[in-house]
Amino acid sequence: MNWTLEVVVVPVSDLDRAKAFYADQLGFAVDHDTVLGDDVRIVQLTPPGSGCSIVIGKGAVPEMPSGSLKGLQLVVPDLAKARTELLERGVEVSEIQILGENPRPVPDPLDNVGFVFFSDPDGNAWAVQQISSRA
Repeated sequence: MNWTLEVVVVPVSDLDRAKAFYADQLGFAVDHDTVLGDDVRIVQLTPPGSGCSIVIGKGAVPEMPSGSLKGLQLVVPDLAKARTELLERGVEVSEIQILGENPRPVPDPLDNVGFVFFSDPDGNAWAVQQISSRA
């Protein structure tokens, strides 16, 4: 049986600001923005090519302190290109960092060990890792 991760709830304080960041600056697709009353709104966004979406919302999502989610990770085949795209979209992103050593030979020296880091406007922390090929 396959068990797939489909949705991660990201705690934010301002839904419209967060939606603009994830959609306009990160390029996530807005799957839906559903209002179910004055106190309930759910916005689902999906990174390009991902099988897992994020949900931001109020009223119908678990309550967590805004900005408390750390360690979310995206994977891209070309980290330098991804970093440039983030910078062009106005995202404050770290320099490329090498974390550790590759356990085996890889086609690109950044594979598995190359990362950049950024946070959303609430402080939820993300990493972007390069993996251009898998074993």
